[in-house]
Amino acid sequence: MEFDQLKAFLTVAETGTFSRAAIRLATTQPILSRKVKMLETMLGADLFHRTGRGVVLSEAGKMLEQYARGILDTAESARIAIQALGASPVGHVTIGLPSSIGTVLSVELVQEFRLLFPNVSIKVMEGYSGHVMEWLIAGRLDIAVLYDSPALRSNSLDSEPILTDELFLIGSPQDPAYVGNGPVRASRLADIPLVLPSRPHGVRVLVDDALARSGGAVARVQTEIDAMHSMLALAESGLGYTILSYSSVRELVLAKRLRIWRIVDPTITRTLVITTTTQRPSTKPARALMRMFKEKVESYVREGRWLPPPDTAPPTGVASRPIV
Repeated sequence: MEFDQLKAFLTVAETGTFSRAAIRLATTQPILSRKVKMLETMLGADLFHRTGRGVVLSEAGKMLEQYARGILDTAESARIAIQALGASPVGHVTIGLPSSIGTVLSVELVQEFRLLFPNVSIKVMEGYSGHVMEWLIAGRLDIAVLYDSPALRSNSLDSEPILTDELFLIGSPQDPAYVGNGPVRASRLADIPLVLPSRPHGVRVLVDDALARSGGAVARVQTEIDAMHSMLALAESGLGYTILSYSSVRELVLAKRLRIWRIVDPTITRTLVITTTTQRPSTKPARALMRMFKEKVESYVREGRWLPPPDTAPPTGVASRPIV
């Protein structure tokens, strides 16, 4: 049984006639008929029933169709994987990122990857870590960048820690709730109006855990939004405060559109990891993309673009009062 015989068989099944199939495959009808006949002889069964308008699959043909498609799909996957090992790989690679990371790195990452692999298409999927994990397990991703969680403890997943990320309280420079100057104790999050994603999203779980460790209070979540850009828009407008890493809001902080406060007692941190699944073959472009991502994060840390400077005092002239 040869690949071209299976392809001939499937094309006839799709078109319904040997003549149309021959045109699609740029061959002659006699050659196509011989290939199908060879399959039928090899299998000892008729694969098609002839009708006045063409052909339809027999029971044996329907069974072979299922196997043939799987065989050809596997062969195509093998071709792509092997070509990816060459000097000029082709194919595609898909990476999943939390929105807080995608906002920071997606543009530069795609630009550098396209320069290195011009014949490989790249797809970036953004979402919360829980969503990224679901996409990875479902086989939709080659690479997943997410925050560490118990769900990563799986034999089918291979994870590498990248860095420990600190979370900050983020709000309008006008400080409408009068958070004040200096670090904010985690226990005060019970009094500050917060805009956070709903459980079980990672940030919300971390905030709840920090409050539990600081005395058992409950976070004052005034608005639940499962979209980072909306959380930031509300924070900028003064309709609440949110909690994110500095890297995801750095440009807005430098533009004085947002302000940050360090959270202490306890500090809220999470570990950024890069993950692949053993259920999906690793390709040269995918490995290169992983390396590029790690190098990009390292360069951001060195350049001071991932963590804020030690002084996070408010802009001059901003009043600070206790929360009322």
